[in-house]
Amino acid sequence: MDTQARYYYEPSKGHGLAHDPLNAIIGPRPIGWIATRSQDGKRNLAPYSFFNCFNYHPPIIGFASVSYKDSLANILTTGEFVWNLATRPLAEKMNLTSAALAPDSDEFEFAGLTPVPGNLVGADRVAESPVNFECKLSQSLQLQSASGEKIETWLVLGEVVAVHIDRQLLDADGTYLTAKAEPILRAGGPSAYYGISEALRFDMQRPPAPK
Repeated sequence: MDTQARYYYEPSKGHGLAHDPLNAIIGPRPIGWIATRSQDGKRNLAPYSFFNCFNYHPPIIGFASVSYKDSLANILTTGEFVWNLATRPLAEKMNLTSAALAPDSDEFEFAGLTPVPGNLVGADRVAESPVNFECKLSQSLQLQSASGEKIETWLVLGEVVAVHIDRQLLDADGTYLTAKAEPILRAGGPSAYYGISEALRFDMQRPPAPK
């Protein structure tokens, strides 16, 4: 292998590039659009770019909060949150909820979004979002480096206890239509996002086990 064809760096010593490539390489990523309520009932809504699904049964989703933010504090206090699907029609409103507002501000109101009470959790869901997951906190942990040093980032995992899906996103046989939902995905840099289209789809079946 021609090592000159590879750019090499050790993160602890810096990357030497104009922008850190990590979150551009691990991308695009689903957006964790997380709604919570504080113990005294104040609503909060914020997007997190470190988000994904981690288990089928029970369904577990999770996001990472880089620094101790309101969403994290609310979840650790109440044990509940709602994930809302961020879509292309909602992109600008989703982006508004990333603004650094005062702790007692309501991001739903600021972004012109409609809060709807959850069925099984105290947090509200975004009415305009076509998919919502009501979640109960299952685990939370502060991340640490390989040397054991604590990092100011927390991983939050939640069990999905209720699901809301716009019926228009289900075809006649009950298959969820991913591209029709127009989800947006976070990429690298301060502003890059991507969408999904049916034209970019391809299918592969898992190979059988070798005999």
